[in-house]
Amino acid sequence: MMRRRHVLKAPAALLAAPLSAPALAQADTRPVISIAVQEITTSNMLEMMAEQSNVGSRIFRNFVEPLIDTDWIGDMSLQPGLATSWRRISDSVVEFSLRRDVRFHNGDAFTAEDVVFSFGPDRMWGGGPLGKEPPPGATQIARRSFPGFERMEVVDSHTVRFINKTPDLTLEGQMARTASVIANPRAFAAARSWQDWARRPIGTGPYMVTEFNPDRILVLDAFDGHWAGRPPIRRLRFVEIPEVSSRINALLSGEVDFACDIPPDQIATIERNPRFEVAGGIINNTRITVFDKTHAVLSNPLIRRALTHSIDRQAIIDALWGGRVNVPRGLNWEYYADMFIGEHEAPRFDLSEARRLLREANYRGEPIPYRALNNYYTNQTATAQILVEGWRAAGLNVQLQMQENWGQITARTPTRAIRDWSQTASLPDPVAQIVPNWGRNGVAWNNGEWRNDEFATLGDFLQSSVDRAARRQAWARMLQIVEREDPGYTVLHRNGNFTAKRRDIRWKAGPSFVMDFRASNWGT
Repeated sequence: MMRRRHVLKAPAALLAAPLSAPALAQADTRPVISIAVQEITTSNMLEMMAEQSNVGSRIFRNFVEPLIDTDWIGDMSLQPGLATSWRRISDSVVEFSLRRDVRFHNGDAFTAEDVVFSFGPDRMWGGGPLGKEPPPGATQIARRSFPGFERMEVVDSHTVRFINKTPDLTLEGQMARTASVIANPRAFAAARSWQDWARRPIGTGPYMVTEFNPDRILVLDAFDGHWAGRPPIRRLRFVEIPEVSSRINALLSGEVDFACDIPPDQIATIERNPRFEVAGGIINNTRITVFDKTHAVLSNPLIRRALTHSIDRQAIIDALWGGRVNVPRGLNWEYYADMFIGEHEAPRFDLSEARRLLREANYRGEPIPYRALNNYYTNQTATAQILVEGWRAAGLNVQLQMQENWGQITARTPTRAIRDWSQTASLPDPVAQIVPNWGRNGVAWNNGEWRNDEFATLGDFLQSSVDRAARRQAWARMLQIVEREDPGYTVLHRNGNFTAKRRDIRWKAGPSFVMDFRASNWGT
């Protein structure tokens, strides 16, 4: 409770902090905008090689940039970023032409050498000449994000080539990932450690990090030397307020201008006040529950299949989301275009089938622990309670265990069986989410939760094949394995992201967690 009381005091105290002398002297009339969030980061770092999370996705685009950008508030298509254009040299090589008018927040000019450094051993892989060893989590993210990476090659000062060991149809999309943002080598070298760098990274974004107090506040100031021109906001403040009601109260009282992660049942209450509105809708993210097949009970796939058939997904959507989200066809998106498997569906809600599977498995009511956080995801606690009731109705003895952080959620001890998670489609191909999370050496594989050799082999093929028809066939088989025959997870619903804000602010929420505060998405 001490931490909770401490955090609840944060908005008023932090928002009342005086502006610095230079800001006053410049008489900058641009606004200071405050955003109430349930969590700023999960890793207490701002380096995207460590902070691969929904909350990290919300903030990153404001202070760092990749070579290829994404239309975050539109159709999620790939757009020029720090590269003005790119072209395929071969199935495993892409060449990028870099912007010539870009500077880092410390004034350094952006060149091809910075790209080479950003994809080099010091920041990603370990064993670099600077001796700042990345934490294991960062190197695992690098290997998952770029499994075939060989090297970056400088063609000239503003041209670079990404060279892969194997063919890959998705290299351009991989370069739009959060892990692909460009870091400043001089600032990295000056930091005492990789972790110190990760608390105050120097990038090229429209805003720069000026204060980061984990669990309390992140302050980003406008970087007026940005290649796209002066940002529209003088200062952005992301203030951590875990409780939904406290975030809403901070908005209604004028302490903040935005309040994130609003449950749909609160939208009408907020919009009764004509000064506020709620933006957002369905996003490219799906809520799932994950099964640990090494658990003594869940080692039997019949019991995992029974769990998937005991979930009334539509009831969750109707009760908690007001029909604003939907049941997806597995981790399988229309966004994937020709790779979308339209005939695939989520397991049907069928208690009779669940009970039949349990009888076949000779299940005798053995306890199955289920770990969840307190509303890291919108409506997470209420969803967990509905799930447990549905499982109980089928005859499953699932015991809900509320945890405080992600470390406790994923820890192998004490007994681990079911946990919450979500999956994001970051580029229009299933290789983006399914292989790094479920394939060979993916998250579930490394966590010791779920492995399937046939699935892993198909994932390797999906990663390297350029035969689109064969890739689609492999993807359909992978869905059948991981969602039906040997369940590693089951989908719950497409996620929704709703942000309450001042009505006089012209700002658009897109189909992702990213909050875009560039001039193209701002007005008052």
